[in-house]
Parts: sequence; C-alpha cells; structure tokens
Amino acid sequence: MGRESGASDIEIKVQGMRGDDDLNTAVSPFPASQPPRRRPPPEHRPFQRWTPWLVPAFVLANLVVFAVIMYENDCPKTFLGDCVAVFLGRFAFQPLKENPLFGPSSSTLEKMGALDVRKVVHEHQGWRLISCIWLHAGVIHVLANMLSLLLIGIRLEQEFGFARIGLLYAISGFGGSLMSALFIKSSISVGASGALFGLLGGMLSELLTNWTIYTNKCAALFTLVLIIAINLAVGVLPHVDNFAHIGGFVSGFLLGFVLLIRPHFGWVAQKNAPPGYHATPVKHKHKLYQYILWIIAAILLIVGFTVGILMLFRGVNANDYCSWCHYLSCVPTSIRSCSSSTISCLSSQEGNSLNLMCGGNKRARSYLLPNATEAQIEELCSQLCS
Repeated sequence: MGRESGASDIEIKVQGMRGDDDLNTAVSPFPASQPPRRRPPPEHRPFQRWTPWLVPAFVLANLVVFAVIMYENDCPKTFLGDCVAVFLGRFAFQPLKENPLFGPSSSTLEKMGALDVRKVVHEHQGWRLISCIWLHAGVIHVLANMLSLLLIGIRLEQEFGFARIGLLYAISGFGGSLMSALFIKSSISVGASGALFGLLGGMLSELLTNWTIYTNKCAALFTLVLIIAINLAVGVLPHVDNFAHIGGFVSGFLLGFVLLIRPHFGWVAQKNAPPGYHATPVKHKHKLYQYILWIIAAILLIVGFTVGILMLFRGVNANDYCSWCHYLSCVPTSIRSCSSSTISCLSSQEGNSLNLMCGGNKRARSYLLPNATEAQIEELCSQLCS
C-alpha cells in the first residue's frame, strides 16, 4: 500500500551524466503532477461471502442451556452421594460412576427435554425430537460438540449464509432424533451430534453436486469421507447414540443437494468474464445432473420423514424390520453386551432409609433418603445395576 502525497512534499530530481562530478538538483515547493494512483482491484469472488453470526449464536445457546440444566440438577441437594466439584454449589456434577462426562443426572435431562420414546409416543411429547438437540450429557460432551460446530459451521455459513445453514442444522438434527427414536427404545438420548453430522453430510453432497467449480476435488473428497468414516466408527463406543449420527448424516447429505446447489463453472465464468472477453454462451445456470440430484433428494427427504414419523407415532420398533441394524450403534465384545435388558429394582422404604436391590445383578444397598420420589428411585436403581 502507498501513502498519498500532500502539498508539503518536496520533489528532488537527480540527473547524472557519465563523468560528471556535480549533481544538478532542482527543488520545487510544489509536487509535480503525477498520474493518480489506482487502487488494486478488489479480490474477485464469484460467490457472495457472508458474515457468520448464526453458528456462534447456536454455540452460545447450547452453553446457556447446559448451565441452566446444571443449575436445575443441583447435585448436592438432590443426590446424597459424592458429587464432583462440590465447590461449584448447585453446578456440581453427578458422581463419575453415574455420569463420566461431568454432567447432570439422567432424570434431570429427561425432565428438561431429553429424547424419551415412551414420552414421545404415549404421552404425545413430540417436541422432545427437537428439544433433545439442545441438551448435552456433560461438560466434555458439550465442549466437543461446540468446538466441532464452530470448525464446521463457520465455514459453511460464510459460504452459504445463515438461512440455508440454519435449516440444514435444524432439519438434520430432527432427522437424527427421528432415527434414534425408531431404533433405541430403552434409554434417553441428548446432544447436537445428529445436527453436526448433518453439516458433514451437507458438505459431502455440496462437493458432489458442485463438482465443476472446485479444484483438488479428489483430495477434498477423500479427506471428507475419511473424517466422516472415523466419526461414525466412534459411534459404536458405549453410551454413544450412533443412530442419531447416521440419521443426521443421511438427512444432511440429502439436504445438501437441495439447499447448497450452486451454478456450474461455465455459467460462473460467463457471468464474471472481464470486459472485452467473449466467453462461450451458456444458457443454463445449473447442470442437468444437478437438477436430477435435487429432485431425487427432495423426494427421498419427504418420503423418508413422512414414513419415519408415521412409524414412530404408531409405536413401530424399527429393529423388528432390521435384525442387524443394532450393530450400527453397538458392537458386542467379551466385556460388553449389546442386549437391551430392562433395569428393575425391588425397593422398600423404612423410615428415612430407602432399600434397593437390583433385579439383574442382585446387588443391594440402603440409602438415607426419606420420602424418595419415583425419579430418585429410578436414578439410584440405574446406578446400582450399572
């Protein structure tokens, strides 16, 4: 960048001849007339760049909701065991044996809107399919998801704007919740992972449908597929709802063909050709294959969501129609079983003491808990049988 000249500048002209010992210097109090300096042309961008604000707002909202959940949980008051980080007061965490992610109890999450299929189907609480996207099981869970959201979402919002990325995030999250509800019947589910996998799916379909405008296509495709495969493989770990991941990814992949379509390279080159350059005329903004993918993806989305919602509210268990699908979310090992046995306990209240015995492992324990509520008994039973 250069500095502009002012009226106080002094111009010094130096003219030297071979063999001359003197310098003929002419000094003028006024600057010589110079051609005006032209500013360099702005960086050419064929597509509009957006200032991201929605993704940071989503991150802030998730953190605020988690703080509210921890305040409502109030471990020192509601749980008589050893809470973690008691110095935090109401924000102390449940015992790590119960929640290794440094978070609230499952009963608090259920109370605040976690995905519970029984409540969705039998108590008509369909809003839980959306509310569970904004809840997280612990500090580790929420920080990992929010970091991923910033890394993935900021770039997408810059490229496509808040409206399309907001729809992609929300609808993918709903798709993940819907698939989770169809396959997981015995436990609750929370987290924004389905929506995050939707963003990854949208990135993949966007790369495919806008193939002609990218360079290093194969390298980008290989890297993206590798990242998605690794994240889906992590979903078979304990306490991870991989059905939400898969449902969110499939929803986002199809939505990417619909929401993230861009004009093909020939049309962009023609529109942004410099003056005097005659580009080959291009009539159509998009390629034929882009229109075909758009139509197919839209049909699959509408049919998939319609069938899924009907199956859910009719109480259909998708595992009855896919005997191997449970391996997508759980791989049995010698130390871990994937059977979804129902947890039950025998309970008796004797004065201020609550006596529990797990029906599965036959473990028994007494708690100093007068007038225990049903939610407290279920929570203690879950700990005893785990």
